[in-house]
Amino acid sequence: MTTSSQEAALRALRDLHGEVDRDAARLAAHHESRIHCARGCADCCVDDLTVFEVEAENIRERFPAVLAENRPHPPGRCAFLDSDGACRIYEARPYVCRTQGLPLLGFTETPEGEITESRDICPLNAEGEPLDALPHAEMWLLGTVELRLQRVQAGFGDPDDRVALRDLLPGV
Repeated sequence: MTTSSQEAALRALRDLHGEVDRDAARLAAHHESRIHCARGCADCCVDDLTVFEVEAENIRERFPAVLAENRPHPPGRCAFLDSDGACRIYEARPYVCRTQGLPLLGFTETPEGEITESRDICPLNAEGEPLDALPHAEMWLLGTVELRLQRVQAGFGDPDDRVALRDLLPGV
């Protein structure tokens, strides 16, 4: 049973997921000729992904029937894939799954205080303009949404609580 603060965190999570979906859709449309992601494309859907407890609870609340079936996809791929490689919890999929396939941009600070840039994209979407030639505005910026997600998690419970997706299925 969730508390009122946890319910508020779940609403905030769903609002955040909606924003991510809108922004990701705009970015995907911009890269329409490059992005080949479609239902059943599961190369990015790997095992051992963990999510914040608030995202796990969102899945529990929205897909109790899938959890009750207790039929995970075989190890090696996400437990929530069906036999055709489609996501059985797509509407409640975690943040990390919502941006897969997009050109990603991240910044890190070295121990010496230097800022380094990293760029990545699913190998299936690599064809096209080289990533290092893309303007920042044409890439998904890592960091800002993750910080917002951490704040949502802090409103739900322990800010460090994470759950393996496979562990959401009882008896797995």
